[in-house]
Amino acid sequence: MIELRHLRTLMALKESGSLAGAAKKRFVTQSALSHQIKELETRINSSIFVRKSKPLTFTHEGARLLNLAEEILPKVIATESDLKRGLEGESQQLKLGIECHSCFRWLMPVIEQFKQHAPAAQIDISSRHLFDSLNALETGSLDIVLTSDPVPGHSIAYQHLFDFEVKLVVSSDSTLAAQAFVTPAQLAKQTLISYPVPLARLDIYKHFLEPAGIEPGEQKQCDLTAMLLQRVACNDGVATLPTWSIRESQGLSLTAVKLGAEGLKRPLFGAYRRDATNANLIQKWFELVASEGIKLQRIDQ
Repeated sequence: MIELRHLRTLMALKESGSLAGAAKKRFVTQSALSHQIKELETRINSSIFVRKSKPLTFTHEGARLLNLAEEILPKVIATESDLKRGLEGESQQLKLGIECHSCFRWLMPVIEQFKQHAPAAQIDISSRHLFDSLNALETGSLDIVLTSDPVPGHSIAYQHLFDFEVKLVVSSDSTLAAQAFVTPAQLAKQTLISYPVPLARLDIYKHFLEPAGIEPGEQKQCDLTAMLLQRVACNDGVATLPTWSIRESQGLSLTAVKLGAEGLKRPLFGAYRRDATNANLIQKWFELVASEGIKLQRIDQ
């Protein structure tokens, strides 16, 4: 009657608080997710959650199934990992690739925690595969990739770690600084200051400007966050950064503005090979990163 996919969907609903968010976490369309939920509700002859409730509210039956999911799924993951690879003989090396220039600062505490949990493990963090990290993961050059842009495939799996918000950073004397939020049209022909990433890969372009048919102006690239923020403060252009990076702007005359009325939210996934021989290390790393993500979100609230 109840399948693991149903339990995973319930967990996604709880974590995201909406059908659209749950569909995103489960890598399915909202229509497919709704069909799966309806199938489960038919099987148990009861609704799982209260329709049109904000925040999403589970029914008594849905809450019971959610409790089951929270109890069962961690055991299933751990058991599958142990049976497939065995606790002994796992590789103690973890090669981590990052598709995010601004993640390094908050990753340092995670690395220290990881060393305490797995003192025998060797962790190697690299950005040399920045524009080809998923291919490097598939070929074995990397063990984990932190990415916001999953590419579905048979050999690579993705685990959602946390969501974060990207904001527009402008000089405080810019006309945009007085706005509660900006629209894509307001950024037409604006000079963008970014990390050395192609325009097509920037969140502001892929998920904000391009869908609206808006083209920015010149793109100026900068390697360091501190220098990037300095250039924005000097009215050299505007930039978009995760909220954790904006906290580095203390002492500079800068303002962070929402991208759109709802803000631009992006997910962070941990990508790994399905046949990885260091699954326990990978899961421990994911747990620590997800925990750090919760801390970051609390700071930003």
